[in-house]
This record gives sequence, structure tokens and C-alpha cells, in this order.
Amino acid sequence: MIQLLPDHIANQIAAGEVVQRPASALKELLENAVDAGATAITVALTDAGRTLLQVVDNGCGMNAADARMAFERHATSKIVRMDDLNAISTFGFRGEALASIAAVADVELKTRRADDEAGTYIRISASEVTAQEAAACAEGTSVAVRNLFFNVPARRRFLKSDSVELKHIVMELQRVALCYPAISFRLLHNSNELYNLPATHLRQRILSLMGKDINQRLIDVMVDTAVVQIKGFVGKPASAKRTAGDQYFFVNNRFFRSPYFQKAIFNAYQQLLPPDRAYPSFFIYFELPPDRIDVNIHPAKIEIKFEDEQVIFQILHAAVREALGKFAVVPSIDFDTEGAPAIPVIRKNDPPATPPQVRIDPFFNPFEEEKKTAAFRQAANKPPVKNWQRLYDGLTQNTDFDPDAPAGASLPDSPEPESLPINYAPPERPLMQLRGKYLLTPIKSGLMLIDCRRAQQRILYERFLHNLTTSVQETQKEIFPQTVTLSPVDYALLETVADDLKQIGYDIRPFGNNTVVVNGQPASAPAIDAAQWIEELLAALHENPDDLKRQRQEKLAVSLAKAAAGNSHESLTSFEAQALIDNLFACREPSLSPEGKPTLQIISIEEIDRRFLK
Repeated sequence: MIQLLPDHIANQIAAGEVVQRPASALKELLENAVDAGATAITVALTDAGRTLLQVVDNGCGMNAADARMAFERHATSKIVRMDDLNAISTFGFRGEALASIAAVADVELKTRRADDEAGTYIRISASEVTAQEAAACAEGTSVAVRNLFFNVPARRRFLKSDSVELKHIVMELQRVALCYPAISFRLLHNSNELYNLPATHLRQRILSLMGKDINQRLIDVMVDTAVVQIKGFVGKPASAKRTAGDQYFFVNNRFFRSPYFQKAIFNAYQQLLPPDRAYPSFFIYFELPPDRIDVNIHPAKIEIKFEDEQVIFQILHAAVREALGKFAVVPSIDFDTEGAPAIPVIRKNDPPATPPQVRIDPFFNPFEEEKKTAAFRQAANKPPVKNWQRLYDGLTQNTDFDPDAPAGASLPDSPEPESLPINYAPPERPLMQLRGKYLLTPIKSGLMLIDCRRAQQRILYERFLHNLTTSVQETQKEIFPQTVTLSPVDYALLETVADDLKQIGYDIRPFGNNTVVVNGQPASAPAIDAAQWIEELLAALHENPDDLKRQRQEKLAVSLAKAAAGNSHESLTSFEAQALIDNLFACREPSLSPEGKPTLQIISIEEIDRRFLK
């Protein structure tokens, strides 16, 4: 009943863990190229890796015997003895990558060592070697993966659109490129060059990948202890994003994910981040002995187990907090660290620590009257101060507000939000603005509170969504056009909604080098910062770029409405406040924001009465 699996079936099972999409295959090939000592790596793609994924490096190359052996399962040059598992300093070591890729694709390998006159050419299809011969080729190795998952139709059907797969491919390239800035990388997609990264230092590599604008937002992090060395950069709190992105951990030049260490960084930013931007950027590099970590706990090797995890957590938190303090983000104390002792680490086999000796003064009497300070007596005898007037600090009352006006002025029928005439005069009603955030007005059943920002979002959302299905809207030209630099993936993603943006009234044109220039915005919407609404839009599109056109238009309308609403409610005039209420109740869903949050609350007379009966 129990039989050994044939090699081709075992390889396909292994491929299910190692190769999930073209980006997975690219990750393995890039790691092999780096381990081979390459100083220049080129990646060429066709149809986001579906048709072709080729990696060319100038590494050490292989002879004919090694080239053939590399496609066998568990064939590796990294491990010879059991002890080697505890001292892994390379990317790959299990020897499953090439065998798994060759089980689900057509693979062509060309490789040559520097001392060899001729190289080796091998062609493998679905784990079967179809050709092996001598060939003329450049020094190094070239691996071409064609027709990925051609023999696994179900897996191929699960692949997403080219834009999504390309996004994952770029992410894998970024992770390797950030580990090795001394290696040059080049990425081509359908013969178009997306990245050309020369060999450089770490900060410049980050700028090349994330855009030059990030340079002013990076803060250096550096700490060296007996346990771990931590270096890298964190972003300034003001540059935090609304969604997770640009967050990277590396250990010994290997990318990994760690919600635990991520919490240490978030704790360091506590009470520093804007309320709507909870994700700071960071590029953190750990260096510690290989025997203190375990990299073999995840098939894709993106989870790492640390021996001194709790200690590293505290060191990381302190290092980030210190970096923020040095740049005047938070108050800090400059201690003299010269000659400071190393941070002790308690391990399992260490002898127990000796508790400190506590000295007790038997003559101390805390109740003795003479021990009380003058300040304490003064505070104890100080009479209470009546500051009830402070309850009204910051409360701005509309000049038209009449406290004796009859409650419940009915809301008249208002015109459509997008068609309010310029000379429209909203009906006056008892109205009060609270702290620039809420509008209060009496109604028949009690008191209605309106969230100004959410109300504005609902109004703009329905206006944008309506404009997407009608004729092209009027554009208000910018006196000073704004330029925004994007990553290649974000630039390609923005192009997919270019027609929809034009329909709404945005005038966006390419400016070269993954940069766009915003020449105009909708005349019917508030003027907003171009970088802000583009960030909102890309964050929404990244969640699921494969949405149907209607769903994509809704996401577009939501993101633009959130960005356009901004803080425009902070200084509403009497006219603007009255018009906001009328526009809100002209919407189809006035009680909910585009994200489903309430725009208004009604406090009934009965609830108010109950509060005074307590």
C-alpha cells in the first residue's frame, strides 16, 4: 500500500511549496545568482513572467557535471556536515529551487566558468532532461524559465493579472537589491526597462528604489551591542502612510517578516504618528552570529527564529526611540556611551542572579509631621478653584444661532450636490460648529450632530461616482503644476485608471522617469495636494487591482473623496456649513460615509432628559 513517489511527482509537490507564482521562481533564481558571487544581475520578463522569466548573472558559473546535478532534488553546495546548518550565511541551502521550477516549466540553462573555453547548455521540461550539450556563452549563468505552470493548468488559472504579478516580482527584486547594494540590478518587462540600479551604497539604493523624495524623510538608526548590531533607517512620523508599505527587516542580508519586531518599532512611534497615518517606513538590518538564528522554519525562508528575541526587541525599541530623539522628534537625553558596559543577556545555563540587598532604616516614620514638605501642606490647604468656564473653551457659536428658535426646522428639498448654482443661498437654521469637527443643529426629535469630514466625503464620493458615468467634467488648471515621482509598479498601476481620472476632471500627464505632472484638478472639487490623493488612490488599488470596472471606479471615487475632503471643514463659514447640510441630505445615503461609517448622530429629547434626571 505504501510506495515511494516518482521523482516528477515529488518535484511537483515541492514546487507547490516553493513556486507559487512567477515572483517565487524569481526569488530562488536571484538568490542563486547572489550566492554565485555575481556583481551584475539582469532580469528579463515577458507577460509578467508567464511566458518568460530569465535571470542572467556574471557569477562563478558551473561545469557540465555541476550544471546537470543542480537540477536534482536536495543537491546543494552549501551544506556538507550537520554543523553547517547552524552556520548558514548564504541565501539558498536546501537544493530544491531548480528542481521545483523545472517540474512545472520549460527551463533552459547556460553556464560557463571563467577558466573554461566552452560552457554548458541544458534544457529540461517537466523534470525531464531533453538536451545537454556544450555551448558558447558568457561567463556566469543564464536561467530562462518559459511557460510557467504549463503542466499544472489549475495553478496557472490562479495567477492574477500582469499588473499584480509584476508587482510581486518587483517586491522580490527590491528585497534582494536592498540586501546587496554593491550588486547592480536591471529589470526588463516586455523589452521596457523598469529598473537600472548601479552598484552603490545603501542609502542611494533605497533612493533608487523608493524615489528621491524619501531622502528627506529618512532617519539613521545605529546601535552595536554584544547581542546584535542594528543599523538602517526609519521614516519621520510626518511621512507615515495610511497603509503598510516600505517596511523591511533584514538579518545577515536576508529579508524576513516579523510582527513581533514590527511592534517594537510601532511602540517607539507611540503618540508620534498622525491619527490617520499609522504605518511608518523603516529599513532595519540585523547582524548577529548565524548560530543565534534559525532560517529553516519556513518553506520560503521569510520567517526567522531568534535565540535572543526578547532582548533584541528591547534593543530595537531603544535604538529607534533614540534615533527619533536625536532628530528632535521627541525629547532625548544625551548620555556618554564611551566605555559603557555591554548589555548582559541571561541564558538558560547561566547561574541565577543574586538579589540586591535592601537596607532598611528602622527609625523612619512617614507619619511624622516634620517630614511633610511645605509644598505638600500648601497643596493640601489650597481651596478648590471654580473653573467651570473652561467647559466653553474652543466652543465657537455661529453668529446666526438663536437659542430661543423653535426646534425642528424642516430640511427643505435641496438640489443635487453637483448642480448647486453659484448664487444658491441655503436656508438659515439654528446651527453651531464644535471644535471645527462637528455641526450641531436642533431637529424635531432632539439634537443632530454631523461629522463634517465624513459628510464631505459622502458628498464628494457621490459626485465623483456620478461624473465617472457621465460626460467628461470641467478641469481647473493649476497655476503651478505638481510633479509626483512614483515607483515603476505604482506608475504602471496609475496608468490603468488614467481614463477614469480624465473623466472626473484630472489632467495628469507623464513627465519621464516614472514621474507624472498634475496640470489640473476637477473644478467641482476642493483643491488638494496631488501627492496626497495619488497615495490614497494607489493604496486602494493595491488591495485588489483585479476588480471589475465598476468596483474599480467605486474605489477610485472613495480614495479621491477621502483625499479631497481632507481638513476642509476646519474653518467653515455660515454659508458653507448650511450648504454642507443641504448637500449631504441631497445624497442617496446621507447617513453613511463612503466607508460605511456614520456621518451623523441624533440625540433624542428623551436621552437628554435622562441625563438630567441622574
